[in-house]
Amino acid sequence: MALGQSMQQRQLQRLSPQQIQLMKLLQIPSAQIEQRIKEELEENPALEVDVALLESDFTSPEEMNDELLQDMHDDEEAVPVDEFEMSNEELSEYSYDDEVADYKTRDDFYPELDNDKVIPIKAEQSLHEVLMDQLSMLALDERGFKIAEQIIGSLDDDGYLRRAMQSIADDLAFKQSMLVEEKEIEQILKQVQAFDPVGIAARDLKECLLIQLRRKGEGESAHLSDSKGKLYSDDEAKKIAMLILEKYFEEFTRKHYDKIQKSLHLDELGMKEVLHQILTLNPKPGAETSYTNEAEMYIIPDFTVLINNGILELTLNSRNAPPLVISDDYKLMLKEYEGGKKQDKSQKEAVFFIKQKIDSAKWFIEMILQRQQTLLLTMNAILEYQSAFFLSGDTTSLRPMILKDIAEKTNLDVSTVSRVANSKYVQTEFGTYLLKYFFSESLTTDSGEEVSTKEVKAILLELIQGEDKLKPLSDDELTDQLQEKGYNIARRTVAKYRELLNIPVARLRKEW
Repeated sequence: MALGQSMQQRQLQRLSPQQIQLMKLLQIPSAQIEQRIKEELEENPALEVDVALLESDFTSPEEMNDELLQDMHDDEEAVPVDEFEMSNEELSEYSYDDEVADYKTRDDFYPELDNDKVIPIKAEQSLHEVLMDQLSMLALDERGFKIAEQIIGSLDDDGYLRRAMQSIADDLAFKQSMLVEEKEIEQILKQVQAFDPVGIAARDLKECLLIQLRRKGEGESAHLSDSKGKLYSDDEAKKIAMLILEKYFEEFTRKHYDKIQKSLHLDELGMKEVLHQILTLNPKPGAETSYTNEAEMYIIPDFTVLINNGILELTLNSRNAPPLVISDDYKLMLKEYEGGKKQDKSQKEAVFFIKQKIDSAKWFIEMILQRQQTLLLTMNAILEYQSAFFLSGDTTSLRPMILKDIAEKTNLDVSTVSRVANSKYVQTEFGTYLLKYFFSESLTTDSGEEVSTKEVKAILLELIQGEDKLKPLSDDELTDQLQEKGYNIARRTVAKYRELLNIPVARLRKEW
């Protein structure tokens, strides 16, 4: 096979370091942008917050941005940083590895965006700590304590023990050098299952519910059979409920209550009493809020939209508009060093350091300002497009809108609009919404009008909420009612929208 040379012309799109950093900043919501700016302020002494500008009375973030941009323009005229030059050897001599910006270590062809998040943690006792406190009160020897500790450490977030007894025995053998039989682990497990919250350390849902039923009403006297018009006392209803879980668990999970009722010869009122015993139990005992120690994201709106005399007013969260400026001290130091006639090695090193910090500060300020301008540009376009919703709060007034519509309106890239829409919230007079909420596909009505799929979902939700819970509407019946209202929609689409709304099928919505 002969080898040859050829010339090809290809067009490649490369993101500049500034573009990569802007994409990262766009993804950061208001709850975290303050932390990002704080980190930059700590790392770069040439960057400062303009207190005077922060306390001044600006009517909008745009005015503040204009003032900051003017200040930066004045700084460029006052500090001719490009007049001072160094040779390549001198530059390499004074380059500090620990001062290299993060973006310079990235490959421009793979501009991955970091998704590290600083999320506030709710200061509460964890489930593990709660169980360990109870374990310390058990009269166990050292061996039993280690087994119980291993069991507690093997629980998942919902409080279940999903691991096999043999796996726990293997862990104890490898980590604790203990040879333990499965029977011994089972005995200790029974003691852990007596801890609070009730139902903890169960191996499956069936065991979890049975544990709760066994402990339900312990130490309380049972009600009389005829009390408050009941067919059964609580104790009798509990026994039947345990029978259902032990013998008809699969039918129960599938809500085949009719089959259970016939098999146990229960009437409708009796079935309701028995089901009430089960349905009031907690299927996830480990996920109780009072025991969780999981990270929780507290939503801080990036925008606020108010209605003033019928006119929509948009404001950007002040956390999105920090008035950052270049330090006057650093500008003065640069002037003094550059004004000197003779510059030795230490002076050149100082000038290089100062210039590096000033350039980095200017670059960061520009990125923050550009971020704010992009956010406002995108939100203004959404506000104009969906003005009917922002004025009324009526979901059915939402217009069909896709990312491309806003991208064309703002002359931004679709990916940029997507980053803004997926991570930013707007507070309105009707609630707080993720911007992504306002984007939806279209659906054609009988009259040929295009409506948002959000409108169809809203009407579908209304139909289901207004149905007779004893005879809930099937997907076919929902489709017929939507078609009667003029929406050309197929049954499979109705089923899809119902699933997107996290609404179960009619059989599972039936109430007893």
